[in-house]
Amino acid sequence: MSNRRRSRIIAVAVGFALAFAVGLTWATPGSGTQSMLIGRATFEEAFKVKRKARTIDWEVEVEAKPALDVAVAMVTFQPGGHSGWHRHPGPVFISVVAGEMTFYEADDPSCAPVVRQAGQGFLDTGEHAHIARNETTAPATNVVTYFVPPGSPLRTDAPDPGNCPF
Repeated sequence: MSNRRRSRIIAVAVGFALAFAVGLTWATPGSGTQSMLIGRATFEEAFKVKRKARTIDWEVEVEAKPALDVAVAMVTFQPGGHSGWHRHPGPVFISVVAGEMTFYEADDPSCAPVVRQAGQGFLDTGEHAHIARNETTAPATNVVTYFVPPGSPLRTDAPDPGNCPF
């Protein structure tokens, strides 16, 4: 191998290492949380389901092209625990099943809290970064349902957008 080729390989390797280190510096990993994946399955066929109740004013529509992974996890947040800033490749339905959670959106310049208590849900559309925090003195538990492209990671860490004081 020539010295020129060896120098190029080393330069590329150093570049990747620096990019990885910078990415870790910008990421905001969670703290005080425990996550347990309950299950994940791939729905390989494209589908469209539309359901309208006949007796009440209610309807729902779900469509996936060409396929969809559905994953369910239980996430427990200790008092003061948080998810870190992150995003998802698809929508996420968060059911608060115990305690109270507070959610913040990266694209909200006022950093307005969205508080959900046990029995309430929060919909993350997956289009931007956000953070979930337990700002109480008691543990909180969420059941989280992810809708993502097949094989995709369920979440990707994101940098702190700087819009919130914490």
